[in-house]
Amino acid sequence: MAEAPLLVELLTEELPPKALRAMAEQLREALVAELRADGFVAEPAEARAFATPRRLAVLVAAVRAIAPEQTVELRGPAIGAPAQAVEGFARRHGVAPEALVRVETDKGAVHAVRRRVAGAALEAVLERKLARALAQLPVPKRMRWGEGEESFVRPVHGLVMLHGARVVPGRIFGLASSNRTRGHRFLGAAEIALASADEYERRLLEEGRVIASFDARRREIEAQLAAAAARLGATLGDCDALVEEVAALVEYPTVYVGAFDPRYLEVPAECLVLTMRQHQKYFPLFDAAGKLLPRFLIVSNMRVPDPRHIVAGNERVVRPRLEDARFFFEQDRRVRLEARVPQLARVVYHRRLGTQLERVERLQLLSGHIARALGADVAAAERAAWLAKADLLTGMVGEFPELQGVMGRYYARHDGEPEAVCEAIGAQYLPRFPALAHARDRVSACLYLAERLDALVGLFGIGEAPTGEKDPFGLRRAAFGVISVYELLGEAHALDRARAPDLGALLAHAASLFPPGTLAPEAPAAVHDFVFERYRHHLAARHAKDCIDAVISRRPPLDEVLARVRALEAFRADPAAESLAAANKRIRNILRKSAAASGALDERLLAEPAERALFEAMRRTEPQVAQRSARRDFAGTLEALAALRAPVDAFFDSVRVNAEDAGTRANRHALLRRLDALLNEVADISRLAA
Repeated sequence: MAEAPLLVELLTEELPPKALRAMAEQLREALVAELRADGFVAEPAEARAFATPRRLAVLVAAVRAIAPEQTVELRGPAIGAPAQAVEGFARRHGVAPEALVRVETDKGAVHAVRRRVAGAALEAVLERKLARALAQLPVPKRMRWGEGEESFVRPVHGLVMLHGARVVPGRIFGLASSNRTRGHRFLGAAEIALASADEYERRLLEEGRVIASFDARRREIEAQLAAAAARLGATLGDCDALVEEVAALVEYPTVYVGAFDPRYLEVPAECLVLTMRQHQKYFPLFDAAGKLLPRFLIVSNMRVPDPRHIVAGNERVVRPRLEDARFFFEQDRRVRLEARVPQLARVVYHRRLGTQLERVERLQLLSGHIARALGADVAAAERAAWLAKADLLTGMVGEFPELQGVMGRYYARHDGEPEAVCEAIGAQYLPRFPALAHARDRVSACLYLAERLDALVGLFGIGEAPTGEKDPFGLRRAAFGVISVYELLGEAHALDRARAPDLGALLAHAASLFPPGTLAPEAPAAVHDFVFERYRHHLAARHAKDCIDAVISRRPPLDEVLARVRALEAFRADPAAESLAAANKRIRNILRKSAAASGALDERLLAEPAERALFEAMRRTEPQVAQRSARRDFAGTLEALAALRAPVDAFFDSVRVNAEDAGTRANRHALLRRLDALLNEVADISRLAA
């Protein structure tokens, strides 16, 4: 069977840049799967995806012109069915009843016909397979064009289906296939007739001035940006997302340098950077210290000998944007943040949870409550909460919603607010809380926690918990933010352990701040479970699953979870761990069947030497465990528990727990309950994998 490379290309109008890479890669996977289904490609299939703003293409390295013969299996009546039904099935398929074969299925054995059929020709099926592959693309909104009924993410104006040197006939979106592609609309050949599929990328580059590979184009942009920045002694900052987007906007990238009036540097750098990156797709430049420079890089789709008109045009376009940012900044500072707070009564937070002013009042109370628990400056925490949402009413945040909190920090500083208040306002929207190194960080942590706890309890309480992949209010992110604070609280030098507030108590307090009847009563408990489950998923990438489950199942203080997991992972290497885990499983099984769920241990009834020895070992170990656990020395706690291995093993080797005498039996069960509690001081070790 002749094999040759297969090229499929759609020539379109400008495709959505943020979806371009995903569309190309999914087209490749879907088309290869379609070809593989009939044996047109072997395993593993080598295929490349190409994507530019005006084309999607796939090149499959080796595709058969004719698929191999296949065995088709047609299933019929069950084994044991009436002879008349079996004969009728055989007659319909033109075979004798004795030619039927037995096939085992999930529902039992059946009669079946097996026959060999000739493989299909590529030209007979490619149109259908490509149409099915295109239908699978992640296209959120389709559009129609011209007079036809076809729809796609953008109008399609050309179709290439080329197998080796041969055009595969077919029609997609009303277009007949050909071997003619198109180059750059200004720099390259208007039409390029391909002699074979495998010359596609080379000829597009040489004659069409198009870098067809998305990754190659991105690497070219990165290289040119780095070279231009180096020539200017500047840096680019974190711009990966913008490079990805720009690679989807150009076909033949060239980098030029633009500049703007240095007077705009009086505006906060975040505003200027956001304006250039988000609205203009420019790359701002920074000095070695990270300070914004009055220059930027432009990735153009035009490569010309004299780029002055291109640079001047881009500088002219960015100037009004920067002027707008300066205007908003100057106007906003004329009104103090505290004067804007009453106007939040006109801004709805959620139709069932009230206005932003009502939310601010809750945040103020909750932040003060948390501050008292953390030993933070209560007045500063409450002031930060009171001003936290005032920047929502500023012109700058109205124009750039991404700057919420960032602008609040600048405006609070301009108003002369304490630095701890300014920093708290600025930190409230960060995905992860950064640090607890200074006293002002504690104030930030108060607002940061209050903001998330109020959102979690409130939205869970009105039935807006995340479901499946849907999380419109970002509650998974909010839970991770809470976890990030508690992880810092759990670090040895962050805060005194006694000052880490209990999560359950905080959630209950947050719920109490809503008007009676607003929230479902089970909301705090549901959020508590939700946060621990998010923590379980967060830890799973870095720690052993059984250790995570053993700790999380105990619902310890949230700030202790990570330390407990780390200690338990180290403990697993101790030979005592496996033995104690097995014993703990056995204890659980015994207690599960015990008639008495409670009952005091009577030392006088401990008659057997082994049970007496176990009791004495426990009595020696309990103070050590209590002291070390109180110091958060979980590794030391588990080390102390390891000393129980020998007496526990001896107890189960020589003592009959379920004794005939009811009193003795109940007393031994009481001993095991006390042992179970001791063994699980750090985690439920019965969950450790054998």
